[in-house]
Amino acid sequence: MTEKDFIPQSNISYPKEGRIGYKAPSNIALVKYWGKKENQIPANPSVSFTLDACATRTVVTFKEKTPADEFSFDLLFEGKPKEDFKPKIETFFNRVAVYLPYLKKYHFTIDTSNSFPHSSGIASSASGMAALALCLLEIEKMADATKEDSYFDKKASFLARLGSGSACRSIKGSLVQWGKHGGLESSTNLFGVPYPHKVHEVFKTYHDTILLVHKGQKTVSSTVGHNLMNGHPYANSRFVHAHTNLDALEAVFASGDLEKFIGIVESEALTLHAMMMSSTPYFILMMPNTLQIINAIWDYRKTTGTPICFTLDAGANVHVLYPEDYKEQSIAFIQEQLVQYCENGHYICDKVGQGAKKLDLK
Repeated sequence: MTEKDFIPQSNISYPKEGRIGYKAPSNIALVKYWGKKENQIPANPSVSFTLDACATRTVVTFKEKTPADEFSFDLLFEGKPKEDFKPKIETFFNRVAVYLPYLKKYHFTIDTSNSFPHSSGIASSASGMAALALCLLEIEKMADATKEDSYFDKKASFLARLGSGSACRSIKGSLVQWGKHGGLESSTNLFGVPYPHKVHEVFKTYHDTILLVHKGQKTVSSTVGHNLMNGHPYANSRFVHAHTNLDALEAVFASGDLEKFIGIVESEALTLHAMMMSSTPYFILMMPNTLQIINAIWDYRKTTGTPICFTLDAGANVHVLYPEDYKEQSIAFIQEQLVQYCENGHYICDKVGQGAKKLDLK
């Protein structure tokens, strides 16, 4: 598919008003996307677990207005006006207007909330933009019900990507790949695709406990971090490395080889932060307690043989990954040894999920 496939026909009759809601999950990348080209195109492919509990709930109310000459919307975050979010929404509207030509016809009230702290490295922009894209696209679906569900999912992922790159991996579950990769014929830079190769049962019920080392605003935004990959001395090597790890994961996902899975996932997490630390200007998003947690996980895995591991997003928080069969001992370890490193002792127990869901607003 190409971008032109997502431009709707001009003779569609849109509803005059309505109310739509979606709950979209966050996701945690196993092979990281870091660095992007124009129009939110990834510099390298990525693959992620779709999460379940960490999600954004967005309800959009819309009503026709005149004149239909500019974007018009109010934004509520957790029930309160959030003016500093509005420029990002305005940018998103401008990017998707050609694919959603009815946006200027309506005044929107966007009411959104997260089940987790915003801007703390749990990909809140991913779940937020995925939920918003789904709500806005639903208006087109109301007007034209002839399109197949697969088209709706692809276009929703395509639109979400234009708001936040990783958001395209939050439409479906449980494993989603985004970015063109020679080892996956259906892969594309335009939207995320459900991972099509064989996946061992162990990965279908994986758990992710997120340790909230720091719940405040990141010192460097992901957008700035991505841009610093332009001209980065190790960028090309990193992009090649991502492709290599995706190739290696095909056999790992198929066989359920947890030892190799752990090696790839932890290496990817540390490589992501190594890119940050070697950028110009350089920066560090990990905190002392992040390192305390990582070392404790390594020690515990070495002494007990439990296949527990970590990954990181662009922040200080630690995602602790472990299989369903090791849930009891992993939670005990987290509570006894790792919670002390969390801000106010806070953590979130999550697991692999199946993607976004439409809300019943009746």
